[in-house]
Amino acid sequence: MELWSEPQSDSRFVVVDDLRVHYKRAGHGPTVVLLHGSGSSLHHFEDVAGALAASFDVIRPDLPGWGLTGPRADRDYRVPTYAATVARFLDVLGVRSSAVVGNSLGGNIAWNYALEHPHRVSGLVLVNATGYPEKSVPAGLRLARSPLLRPVLRLAMPRRVIERNLRSAVGPHSDIVDEEMVERAHQLMSRPGNRSAFIDFVNTDQPDRSADIPCIAVPTLVLRSASVDGQHFARDIRGAQEMVHSEGGHLLPEEDPQWVGGAIAKFLDSREDIAQQGERA
Repeated sequence: MELWSEPQSDSRFVVVDDLRVHYKRAGHGPTVVLLHGSGSSLHHFEDVAGALAASFDVIRPDLPGWGLTGPRADRDYRVPTYAATVARFLDVLGVRSSAVVGNSLGGNIAWNYALEHPHRVSGLVLVNATGYPEKSVPAGLRLARSPLLRPVLRLAMPRRVIERNLRSAVGPHSDIVDEEMVERAHQLMSRPGNRSAFIDFVNTDQPDRSADIPCIAVPTLVLRSASVDGQHFARDIRGAQEMVHSEGGHLLPEEDPQWVGGAIAKFLDSREDIAQQGERA
């Protein structure tokens, strides 16, 4: 059995905000940062990263509270705090400009980062991102908000609950939720502090910044599953492109990594071509 809860051969660590942030980095070319969603880890973008690494410098962190990075001591899991940590993480790595891709919570962090640091974002890709107040809340998150269940879930997160949440997050025709995926998620959720971080995150009052979304001024691609509700990024971000996956669920980068990776590469390649044309002009 693979030990997902331990560092792997390509694991890297860097200290940011008193956190030992776990990340992986591969490839050469323009930098792309991949941000996973809540209750997940950098493994979420494994296949997408593999596809992009042929042409890009791909960086995947475990966000605070998840994976091998683990919980924040201050228990601050507000999205703007996440965005500030991502900025300092990239500062430590010496990355001044990059494309930023985010799924779900990672997308919320990505567009908040783009609002705060537009000159550092060469392209923004939002994959089933969150950030609008009317977006429905998954059953697993509603469960973790129960005052009766919160203390119990801090002590133990049953494997069957994790499997049920994963199955509810994918499209109806997806078969990606296998024993390996469930075991990986269970191992990482069982690391010291991660269950409590998950409960803290779910019960954090997030600021509503949706009114600021039209202020995003970086080139943006919206990748959305048709079944995912409460998304208006393509409407609200001037010039945004949108692609809709007819069968995908919330975990689109794992359900169809070829579609996601191809869309990201095509979008970023077009940005590079425009930049080069500008330099020659």
